[in-house]
Amino acid sequence: MRRWLLLVALVAASSCSSTVEKPPSTVVDACRMQVERPHWFRAMRETEARWGVPVHVQLATISRESSFVADARPTRRERRFIFFTREVPRSSAYGYAQAINGTWEWYQRETGRYRASRTNFADAADFIGWYMAKTQQRNGIPVHDAYNQYLAYHEGHTGYARGSYGRKGWLTPVARDVQNWANRYEAQLRTCSFG
Repeated sequence: MRRWLLLVALVAASSCSSTVEKPPSTVVDACRMQVERPHWFRAMRETEARWGVPVHVQLATISRESSFVADARPTRRERRFIFFTREVPRSSAYGYAQAINGTWEWYQRETGRYRASRTNFADAADFIGWYMAKTQQRNGIPVHDAYNQYLAYHEGHTGYARGSYGRKGWLTPVARDVQNWANRYEAQLRTCSFG
């Protein structure tokens, strides 16, 4: 009887655990991603309609932030004792959009989307659209300018306004890479033979 109860408890626990969607088989071909994840592209088109941020800019940002891993979290190695190291979180950044706690809560409050989840692709895309629309209002950066939008996304509105990215020599090449991927995704999406 005890074993049976344990088995029932294990089955119940496993069915309650959330399943995280795997990344697509390729992240370099937007048309193929669209075939594999049509619901992602519907969500991004809705975000574009709501906030004005083009699909290719959303794609490039999510690609850079999380590599399309739903539960991505930045980590760093921490040495404990002589032979033991472990991965520890660097910040509260989490999910597809790598949104930090405070900014995610601001988004939820302002949009009324209190049930939004950082591991849900549609919610993450909407967050990016909302944030970049705010960036356009606050910093005057057009929503199609993936380079400067990414710098402001990484540094925050105030940090961008102060030019904090200028003190991080590694960040501008990353933003350039985001712009290049946005251009590549845009060109690919123009050639897709579907939606």
